[in-house]
Amino acid sequence: MNISINDRPADITLDTEKTLGDVLSGIEMWLSPTGNRIQGISVNGQILGEDTLPASFGRDIKDIKKLDITVSSYRELAGEALGDLLETCTLYEDAAFTERPRIAEAWEKSVAARFLRTDISDMYDLAGRTLCGEGLSAQDLSIIINERLREIAGPVREICGCEELIKTVAARMEELPLDMQTGKDQRAAETIQLFSRTGEKLFRIFFILKSEGLSLDTFVIDELPGRTFIEEFNAALNELSAAYENRDTVLVGDLSEYELAPRLLKFFSALKNYPELPHPSVPAP
Repeated sequence: MNISINDRPADITLDTEKTLGDVLSGIEMWLSPTGNRIQGISVNGQILGEDTLPASFGRDIKDIKKLDITVSSYRELAGEALGDLLETCTLYEDAAFTERPRIAEAWEKSVAARFLRTDISDMYDLAGRTLCGEGLSAQDLSIIINERLREIAGPVREICGCEELIKTVAARMEELPLDMQTGKDQRAAETIQLFSRTGEKLFRIFFILKSEGLSLDTFVIDELPGRTFIEEFNAALNELSAAYENRDTVLVGDLSEYELAPRLLKFFSALKNYPELPHPSVPAP
């Protein structure tokens, strides 16, 4: 059986696979870590639709000479889903109050909503609360969506644009223990929120680059393999969260000043200096 992906011959060796379902399952498992998805399937020149695909899963691979698969990248899918949500926010904001439930119901049944639910769950949750009138306004949610679209369209460009913010947050993390010791609880809470948001942004951009080929084993951060650095970063984050909840100012001080502030800067620097990879045409808002 000859297998092609996006019109290019695929170097796939079949071993224990006996049916079309076995082959597709293996390819899906190979694609899923990067967020890519199978979007179209053609067997012996015949396109399989949603109505005919399930019945074809048991088809013997001996009867298949040619399997053509169309794959969409995470960035393409995320861009389309977020763009659809942005349009929904505009419709929702401009609609009469009585029309809003219909708009929300239509979005919930959409392909965009299904993708966000499985792959960008925080945006799905935000959208759900907005469209039922309990969360952010549609206008405020649109601001967040536009930021996500910029990250997808140009991750390196977006990360370079937040350099001053990263430096400011790192400096505030170094001041965090003093703020806690001197009763500046509101400033300390704001610092933790800023650190959380900027850290999440770096991780989002990291995942986007990972979906385009960045390897956790060859990407180096502070002379460590990316995988090791990320594991240590996450461990320090969990430790900080526990120490902050317990009001352990000494441990919070050590972690924020000597562990997390430097790691934030080093993570940012590594991403900033990573060469931007080719990406699909996702218009920046």
